[in-house]
Amino acid sequence: MKINYLLISTMLALQITQIHAAMDQSGQSILPFLENGNYTEFGIVAVDPTVSGKVRNREDLVTDSNNLNLGDVANSFHFYNFALKLQLNDKINLGIIYDQPFGANLTYPLRSNNSFSENEISKQGTSVKVETQNLSFLVGFSPVKNFQLYGGPVYQEVKANISLRGKAHTEAFNGYNSNFKRSSEIGWLSGLSYQVPEIALKAALTYRSKIKYNIEVDENIFETPMNLVSQNRTELETPQSINLDFQTGVTNTTLLYSNLRWVNWKNFETRPPQFGALSEILTSLVTEGNYTKGFKLDSYQKDQYSATVGLGYQLNEKFNIFSEVSIDSGAGNPTSSLGPINDSKAIGLGFQYNPASNYFIAGGFKYFWLGNTTTQDGTYYLPIDGVKSVAEQADFNSNRAISYALKIGYKF
Repeated sequence: MKINYLLISTMLALQITQIHAAMDQSGQSILPFLENGNYTEFGIVAVDPTVSGKVRNREDLVTDSNNLNLGDVANSFHFYNFALKLQLNDKINLGIIYDQPFGANLTYPLRSNNSFSENEISKQGTSVKVETQNLSFLVGFSPVKNFQLYGGPVYQEVKANISLRGKAHTEAFNGYNSNFKRSSEIGWLSGLSYQVPEIALKAALTYRSKIKYNIEVDENIFETPMNLVSQNRTELETPQSINLDFQTGVTNTTLLYSNLRWVNWKNFETRPPQFGALSEILTSLVTEGNYTKGFKLDSYQKDQYSATVGLGYQLNEKFNIFSEVSIDSGAGNPTSSLGPINDSKAIGLGFQYNPASNYFIAGGFKYFWLGNTTTQDGTYYLPIDGVKSVAEQADFNSNRAISYALKIGYKF
């Protein structure tokens, strides 16, 4: 079965339209490193989500009970990726991949219910913005034909800003701001691939390590610095993950591809020092000293699993089209009010145009049906009787997102 190179690369084209639950956005693909010969690519993804919900009609959460709608809380965003792969000889490959693996961009609009917005002093809504960047350096070695071992260091940067506003965060935390200053650390990846070019077969198993940070955080309430403790650094950890990629030719014009992904979000948490100290004071007061350990600013309780299956079709030497379906388990329900997205299902369509045999232009879109979820504050998992029902604050149903992608690939 002889399959054109341009169809083989179809597997890579629509992958860049992926977005996931939790803060997982790029999918951390190493597929460009599996291309034959010398290869480079550049891609951009734009995401337009619509995420809205209704706050629970409770006096502790709502000022205006006639307006429970929280509005659209998710901001549109975009991210980039770049890859360069060099084949030195039959046994040694080098590569570098840039992506933006984790992120969040959310702002609650001002509403008369004042649940997640503060309309008098700051005139702002609760917001979170998380940005990361990855540079993965890969060295591949083929001890025998068709097999390759690869791995290398990963340089990662992270920064974040979080603001809490409204009655949902109680008087104590209404006006709270935290600025996680840009920080960088080193992780690693390793993997194994198997390829049979004659039938367009590629299979790769890739592990990425977790990366631990001791990051500096500036915390204040309505711009007044918090000084409950002298510490200004907090522990933060981006999760380890495993990707399993597979493709094979089905006919001489059809390609089947898939991706399975696991992300170890379980027990992920964010607890800046001043926030933690104030939460300890509050839980001690509320429980009359029976519980004094406070709570987290944000956390996930379950690992995330996702799967994608797609087909690529070669129409002629110039054009390919492809389609795929995806599911994502999310990282647990209820979710945090700082990330009100749980599981999802999606369908994607795309094209690839090949002006010449050594380069292509690909584009596509993907439509996501976001699963229903209930949001909660950081007290939900505390070992205090009756706390769960009080911690549940809002319900987000029937939401969606659309992502658009463009990529250029070149062999040289």
